[in-house]
Amino acid sequence: MQTVAAVTMVRDDAFFLKAWLRHYGEMFGRENCYIVNHGRGAEVAALAEGCNIIGIPGDPHKNFDVKRWGLLNNIVGGLRRYYRHIIVGDVDELVILDPNTDGTLLEFLDATPDGRVLTPVGLEIIHRIDVENEPISDRIVGPRRHVRPAPHYSKPCIVSAPVKIARGGHFTQGSKLFTPDDLYLMHLKFCDFNTYVGVMDHRNQVTADVQATSKEAAIGRHWFAQARGEDRAVFAAFADLEMVDGFDMRPIRRKMHRTFKPRGDTGYYQFDRPDYGTQYLLPERFVGLI
Repeated sequence: MQTVAAVTMVRDDAFFLKAWLRHYGEMFGRENCYIVNHGRGAEVAALAEGCNIIGIPGDPHKNFDVKRWGLLNNIVGGLRRYYRHIIVGDVDELVILDPNTDGTLLEFLDATPDGRVLTPVGLEIIHRIDVENEPISDRIVGPRRHVRPAPHYSKPCIVSAPVKIARGGHFTQGSKLFTPDDLYLMHLKFCDFNTYVGVMDHRNQVTADVQATSKEAAIGRHWFAQARGEDRAVFAAFADLEMVDGFDMRPIRRKMHRTFKPRGDTGYYQFDRPDYGTQYLLPERFVGLI
């Protein structure tokens, strides 16, 4: 049985797909990467050559996030029969292993017992436009070094147990919480100002084509133009986050464990997701990792 497969769904988003392919394709081999090509985009197919590409229709429709995660759940369930671990998530989310740990993410997962759901601490790479002027040409960490804690993206995204994943990937039916010390989920949405503007323009157009409310579409309000806000102001506000010395995420993990509980009677489990209002400078050892 193979150790790990990586699964995502993408529509256009070439910037993030390139990062996803560099990270997982180089580490696991493209033959172990599964990409749902929503809309059968030619650019996605070309970039993902060598991966397992599943083309699906791209016609606008309501409830597309519910349908998306229904499809991803079934793909994960099927692949579990052939792989010990499945990493599943959005194309702008990458699981990394702290470089202070010996070995690669693949080697780490090879030594991790089956029958678990792993939940890396979520960190959002933020583009500090006041101090980070270098454009991203290849690797992201280097030109960008600042991160903020993102509990909303502390997702149970490494699955080796027969559980269902909730819409958005935020919750599973795993009744035990596993948060390995050296695992992180890096969210890339805010890693580059110009990329953000282009992606948001595209997402706003998608929701305009659907002509659904955020509730009907069952997706985050940030996809809708009226909830977007002023882009430059969003990025300028990152400078106001409190800078924390060092890089110690143990208090965040402890908070996750202290508040872990059933999510009502849904069959899923959750932990508190506070807004920390802080930022950290990634240590030098992370440069070039993604």
